[in-house]
Amino acid sequence: MKAFMKEFKEFISRGNVMDMAVGVIIGGAFTAIVTSLVNDVMMPVLSLLTGGFDFTSLCVVLGEGEGAATLNYGAFIAAVINFLLIAIVIFLLIKGINKFSRKKKDEPAPITKKTCPFCKEEIAIEASRCPHCTSQLTMED
Repeated sequence: MKAFMKEFKEFISRGNVMDMAVGVIIGGAFTAIVTSLVNDVMMPVLSLLTGGFDFTSLCVVLGEGEGAATLNYGAFIAAVINFLLIAIVIFLLIKGINKFSRKKKDEPAPITKKTCPFCKEEIAIEASRCPHCTSQLTMED
């Protein structure tokens, strides 16, 4: 049992497990925000565009009487529309976030090394003598 607890402690204390846990928690909170945006902002606009049509009421009755089974394809259509709207909203949010978080292209790092013309070893740019072959270097080298 001690070995199991030790192994579990090592597993849970890994950085990637903690990162995943934080991601799941933030994802849950983000889902609530996106769902509210879709249900409270986007769906009313879609309802205006379709003339107030409610997809969720579409169904096919598979029998007769009060307890007849129904095939609620309208709920499926509404779920697909909801999914597509959520996907568009997430795409636009991530696109906006990426636009702001893009870093300017880094300037190339200054040259700090050069190659000795005699032994072909890499040396400091300011060197006047090669530390490998001890050759005297000129400024042109």
